[in-house]
Amino acid sequence: MTDSLFLGVDIGTSSSKGVLVDTKGRIVARERRAHKVSNPQPGWWEHDASGDWWQGFVQITRQLLRDRSAEILAVGVSGIGPCFLPADNKGIPLRPAILYGVDTRATAEIDELTRLFGEDAILARSGSVLSSQAVGPKLQWLRKHEPEVFRNTKRLFMASSYLVYKLTGEYVLDHHSASQCDPLYDMGKSAWATDWIRELAPELELPLLRWPVEIAGEVSQDASVETGIPAGTPVATGTIDAWAEAASVGVARPGDIMVMYGTTLFVIQIASALHPNKDWWTTAGILPGSITQAAGMSTSGALTDWFKKLVGATDFRTLIVEATATPPGAHGLVTLPYFEGERSPIIDPLARGAIVGLTLSHSRGHLYRSLLESVGFGVRHIFEAMHVDPTVTRLVAVGGGSQASLGPQIVTDIVGMSQDMPAETIGASYGDAWLAAVAVGHTPSDHCWNRVIDILQPRPEFSATYERLYSVYRSLYVQTADLVHQLARIQADSSEFRNHAAVT
Repeated sequence: MTDSLFLGVDIGTSSSKGVLVDTKGRIVARERRAHKVSNPQPGWWEHDASGDWWQGFVQITRQLLRDRSAEILAVGVSGIGPCFLPADNKGIPLRPAILYGVDTRATAEIDELTRLFGEDAILARSGSVLSSQAVGPKLQWLRKHEPEVFRNTKRLFMASSYLVYKLTGEYVLDHHSASQCDPLYDMGKSAWATDWIRELAPELELPLLRWPVEIAGEVSQDASVETGIPAGTPVATGTIDAWAEAASVGVARPGDIMVMYGTTLFVIQIASALHPNKDWWTTAGILPGSITQAAGMSTSGALTDWFKKLVGATDFRTLIVEATATPPGAHGLVTLPYFEGERSPIIDPLARGAIVGLTLSHSRGHLYRSLLESVGFGVRHIFEAMHVDPTVTRLVAVGGGSQASLGPQIVTDIVGMSQDMPAETIGASYGDAWLAAVAVGHTPSDHCWNRVIDILQPRPEFSATYERLYSVYRSLYVQTADLVHQLARIQADSSEFRNHAAVT
């Protein structure tokens, strides 16, 4: 008997994941492939598109489809972003892809383009101020530092659009990904900002714009031979991974919020109208005409990974037991989680971490709990900046960090809102399969496959403690920022420290 299935594949920073999902939304097979991320210089992060992206995709699909009698109804893809892969007019990559906000090479170009177009004009038109997330400054960096590559660059790809091109031959990009190409996209018109693009890259051929749930094309015969996917299979346009992950848990209505607990932390809220603000990124959404507001913390799971290695713990279970036995507030500890600078809402790459209130009575359980609480305080800070209305908000947890319930429970206690815990946490690849199902009309766009298996409720008996500590948390950064910036510059001047940080 032949199964009818949807295929979803996501290209992550250090690995790619794929799933096969049946017509009722049940995952019947899953596959993962690790790949490398290149760090050729401090602040540079790159991927090999032909190897890390395409060959990883091919390996995953061939493994998923091996010895399986299946009709693939449609394919959905996503990937890290916003990235910048320059390619020639035949779609052949000219250099490794420059990755998202973790790649900070274009700092000077951010300032340059902000002066050229004006910060207020960029915010009003593109929905966000320029940052290391933006593609435009990286395009300008290429123009200045690799002029020969720039002259030959006729097309730009992200991970998802490169896969779509390899599968179908269609040069398209989804509206959401385009809206993170600041300042190249006009949010008000849902179209490319062609006048600004002419100033930055007049020879660039712009991809056609589609919504993530629209069909981009069909699998070609050549791609079928490589991947094992039948020729003629519809391929959805796809999008950036975090937004596919939001789709995987049904975050689609105004007021819905996804909190993604990973190495970093990411928040996506569905907005009811266009309200650009410097404190967050305003972007196009998944469904036609939709708008999202997004924000992120630079460290989340990275903090607990660092602490686990620092104290020589063999696993997280012991640390979680010790932190659970520690009272809320960790007996007067407050941590600033800015160990790698901070994104939203302070937007300060020179911010640094701090653990304040230490005494000889504090144990590693206190410290571990304080790290988890710092993430909760960071989420509350983001929610306040985004003017989250608890009366209309549905909060959903995703990501690997959501599987350890202590962290999300602490977030729930600190923000004072219930939090849905979904059954399936594999993330973006599951959302990709859903996008494919919507694209071919099989699944309504308001139907979520992923059922809720638990709802975390805030514990009011902890609210007074967290209110006091949150006040300290907010004051601490303001009162120490100047001193911390001095320390960050000392660190930047130390080549020994930079090299050690790059290795670890």
